Formats: sequence, C-alpha cells, structure tokens
Amino acid sequence: MAKLYFRYGAMNCGKSTNLMQVAYNYEERGMKVIIIKPLIDTKGGNQVVSRLGITRDVDLLLEREKNVYDVVEKWNEENWKIDCILVDEAQFFPKHQIDEFFEIAVKMNIPVICYGLRTDFQMVGFEGSERLLLIAHSIEELKTICSCGKKAICNARKVNGKYIFEGEQVAIDRENNIEYESLCGECYIREKMHRAGFKGH
Repeated sequence: MAKLYFRYGAMNCGKSTNLMQVAYNYEERGMKVIIIKPLIDTKGGNQVVSRLGITRDVDLLLEREKNVYDVVEKWNEENWKIDCILVDEAQFFPKHQIDEFFEIAVKMNIPVICYGLRTDFQMVGFEGSERLLLIAHSIEELKTICSCGKKAICNARKVNGKYIFEGEQVAIDRENNIEYESLCGECYIREKMHRAGFKGH
C-alpha cells in the first residue's frame, strides 16, 4: 500500500525545491508524476516556484469544491498512469480534499507527497495541515534557520517591511507588499511584543 506523506517546514526551508527534486528523481527512472496545487495559491500562477529561482509547471490547479479522487481517477484514464502525486502548498486544501488524498494513496496505491506550512503568521494551524498531521502515514520536518542562527519554526508576515500580527489567514507572498520571514520562537515573540509596544525581555 502506498502512503500519504506530509513534509512541512517554515518559509524558505526548501519545500518547493524538494518537490521538484522528487519529481526529477521519479522521471529520471522513467516514472510519471503529476504536480497539484490549490487554485487559491496565486504565487507563480500555474507554476511551482522555488526561491532558488527554478520553476516547474503544475499539472492540476484545484478548486476547493473538487473531488480530488475523481480528478485523479479521470487523469489516469485520459492521460497516463500516475506513479506519484506531488502536492504544493498543501496547507491551503480543505479537510475533505486531504481525506481524498489519503484515499488515493490507500485505494489507488499511488504515493501522495504533500508539502506545506504547519501554521500561519499568527501561529494558528491551517485546515489542510492540521488534517495531514492527524492522518498522514509519514510526517517529516524540513528545517531552516532564523536570522539569529536558531531553528526557525514561525512564519512572520511583513507588510511594507514591517511585521504585522493581525489580518486574514491567507495572504500570498510577494503580493500587495506582503512578504514572509522565517523566525525562531524567541525572535517571533520579541517582534510581536515590540509591535504591541512592550518593553523589556
């Protein structure tokens, strides 16, 4: 039986680069992959974009209401037999679609490897990520570092270069003067307290 994998990490930990490397490894061995991304993620349009500057076209941009199991079944019939499914920005998928990825792995025997963030800029879990943490067969953290050198676990949001800690959960990187920075827990709390006007530690 194939498995559902969740590979998570803070921003800039190499999730998209890892996804493209896995795709290359499969294809180098003559195997077929498809890359799926949620339609809500407009960064890069119909491409997976790595901060290293490499890109790759996405095969399927999925709306929230779609049944992923049915979409993949149709793809297998009309295009090619899939050996592996790679999912970018998995945190943006609703719970029911994560459940469908699980069914694909178990019923169709196709490995599904999901890449995404665990929490948002307020350290609140995303729906898709929370479900993956509960049902994925395998969970792996991809690591990166804070500017202070410690392990980064938080995704801090900046608008016009200033940290903010309120707002909508979904705001796409590099749009509307929004950017994200990976911080360790200490630096995140320090910036949050500074923003709120607290002094001291």
